[in-house]
Amino acid sequence: MKVFNSIVAAMLAAGLSGCNNAEPQSTAQVAPGAPGDTPFWAYSGKTGIGTSYEAYSNGEYSDNSATGTVSKVWFSLAKGMITETMFGLIHQAQIRDMQFIVTGEDFVVAEQQGLNNTVEYLSTDENGRPLSLAYRVTSEDPQGRFRIIKDIFTDPDAQTLMVRARFEASKPGLTAHVQINPYVNNDGLNDSAKVAGNALIASSAGTHFLSLQSAQALAEPSVGFFGKSDRLTQLNSGTAMTSYATTGEQTGNVTMSATLGEIKEDTQFDLVLSYGSTEQAALAEGQKTLARGYDEVLAHFNGDGAHIGWQDYLQSLSVAQLYAATADGGKLLNTSALVLKAQEDKTYAGALIASLSNPWGDTVKAEQGHTGYKAVWVRDFYQVAMAFLAMGDNDTAKAAFNYLPKVQVRKSTPGNQGDIGWFLQKTHVDGELEWVGVQLDQTAMPIMLAWKLYQADVLSKEELVKWYGDMLKPAADFLVDGGLAKILWNDTQITPPYTQQERWEEQAGYSPSTTAAVIAGLVSASEIASLSGDTQNAERYLAIAKSYNSDVEKLMFTTKGTLKGQSADGRYFVRIAQDDNTNADTQLASNNGRAGMDKKQILDGGFLELVRYGVRSADNEAITATLPEYDDQTLEENLRVKYTFTDAQGEAFPGWRRYGNDGYGEDEKRGTNYAEDGANTDGQRGRVWPFFTGERGHYEIAAANLLDGQAAQQKFADIKYNYVRGMEGFANKGMMLPEQVWDGVGVNPFGYEMGQGTNSATPLAWTHAEYVKLLRSFNDKAVWDHYPLVEQKLK
Repeated sequence: MKVFNSIVAAMLAAGLSGCNNAEPQSTAQVAPGAPGDTPFWAYSGKTGIGTSYEAYSNGEYSDNSATGTVSKVWFSLAKGMITETMFGLIHQAQIRDMQFIVTGEDFVVAEQQGLNNTVEYLSTDENGRPLSLAYRVTSEDPQGRFRIIKDIFTDPDAQTLMVRARFEASKPGLTAHVQINPYVNNDGLNDSAKVAGNALIASSAGTHFLSLQSAQALAEPSVGFFGKSDRLTQLNSGTAMTSYATTGEQTGNVTMSATLGEIKEDTQFDLVLSYGSTEQAALAEGQKTLARGYDEVLAHFNGDGAHIGWQDYLQSLSVAQLYAATADGGKLLNTSALVLKAQEDKTYAGALIASLSNPWGDTVKAEQGHTGYKAVWVRDFYQVAMAFLAMGDNDTAKAAFNYLPKVQVRKSTPGNQGDIGWFLQKTHVDGELEWVGVQLDQTAMPIMLAWKLYQADVLSKEELVKWYGDMLKPAADFLVDGGLAKILWNDTQITPPYTQQERWEEQAGYSPSTTAAVIAGLVSASEIASLSGDTQNAERYLAIAKSYNSDVEKLMFTTKGTLKGQSADGRYFVRIAQDDNTNADTQLASNNGRAGMDKKQILDGGFLELVRYGVRSADNEAITATLPEYDDQTLEENLRVKYTFTDAQGEAFPGWRRYGNDGYGEDEKRGTNYAEDGANTDGQRGRVWPFFTGERGHYEIAAANLLDGQAAQQKFADIKYNYVRGMEGFANKGMMLPEQVWDGVGVNPFGYEMGQGTNSATPLAWTHAEYVKLLRSFNDKAVWDHYPLVEQKLK
């Protein structure tokens, strides 16, 4: 009964009232309602993400580095709430959400009910550019009864998230509460919770612990099962509130909550969520943060004074040189730099994830562990590493390259019974297998990255030669010879340049974007082999690259296209081809709820990668012949890829879908999320992806460089106006760039505005990386990830 008595003692000591519209609170020992409602992941449209800046020590994260203790805590914001926090590895979620509740005589309002909210950065320069990932979120009751102001950041010297919550009320008699939905160790169904003095504890399997503590006493602390005996459910029921000391022996979807107190003029609470492998460790981490206090922890997080923090990281970059290339004065550029660095794991240095989110998470069950986009795709990884290089962060770019052997298929790869050298489709940051399709661009891009790092003097010749033998030669050999992919479900013979999956992971065949990377990878491999003294393979790689190059139009450019738009003349690159006759009426496979169609009906922007990497010139006849179809907005809605949006000033800018007949998005007929309830539907529709605006901008830079004088100047002015400004126009209120935005097609129960990010992955690292690279390309008047070597060798 010690825990039970501690509840009563805490209540009496605090002397604070509970919900004003309920009877006096009663107490009980074990919460009823196990295991609680079915758990789901958090909403994916984040308006902010954050973690502490940590410095490397010899290319790794270490408590002995200049920043000291490595804090391995991440958080995100969505709909005005603190949503997922991660601890340990970057994909290991610990809560679904932490939200505040305000009660009055006749109402109960929780943050999840859609308060009007704003997101601000706590540290900015004189031009409003963010200097750290510390946030202030202000949530206002639509009826004007109260406001909640939250300052949110992590402690760089502890495993803790700090939250200062302030409340303002328009009249007396309102009470503030806090409720947390733990998903300890990355699932929502195997947790326990208890009250422990002036702390709340949640745990999983006795090895993962989360605590909530406060600088002020927590009144009426309670634990419960979500949807059954949690605080919000009880408050909404209008009956007397009962506090529970423990969730008992049965695990489930649990909650922790407390009353904070009556809202007065100076109502302010400092709360900490802290983590550890034991209960004592989790409590100690929180106490450490509370002892340091708000001002000291925030100063350290920001990098004020003698502290090393995010301001120091930004100052180490060359982003200031790119401010003139932006259309917003550099606000989104600073944000992008911070967001990209924040999406790196801190156990495995250089492990760059795709997004700190689970797409459409609020309709995806969280009964088992799930990474969502908090995982490594080598293609996304390449884009981000190149962005770090573009910003002058050579250390992270090199750490990323050094990480890559962890995700390459080797003889030692668990379960591998096939050939080696290719790179895995998707893995956890520790290299654990997740998806194992073969995407040949993902095998080419590490070679391309190696060449870029060598050219930038980030890799020495000695390092390059070492990596050639250890990693790059096996990759190049696979691009030439192919081989058997035999691991987990995959048992497929790969014959390049025919790829098992293209960059959208859905179709096999000859892909312009994949082939562009394969050719660039092999030309780069040829040069690296030559530097390594391997003349025979240098010649072989180049000869095969030239062979693939000679077949590009024959395999992927149709002269008998069947699109019916105003610009269609039957001549364009197809998205993907699965036979040797690009004019044949070959049916593509069905995917994402959409029935397969004739390959000649499906466009995507992959052909632009041929220009980006130097395989084709910007004025190549096949490239310029494809642009009118790609841009044709008179195509039928399912096959159309280009859309026009307007910014806050009413100025237009362009966006593109991945491809015609894309089904990776919300259902246009029913308004449901993608694959809601775990099944695809025939109305699913892939929306516009903002990074295509950047891809097109890169093509236009290549095209501008073929012009002279006034024509070239005007072209560059147009690029800044249409593509740089356009990408900035897709950023949300927290300056996060999304994976997908609403294109105005179909039913819209979520009330998305045209161009607003959907509940797909936000922030998408690839989108922020493309924006950074576009600015570098614009500044240099040269495409950043162009390979002049490819142009030279293919002549």
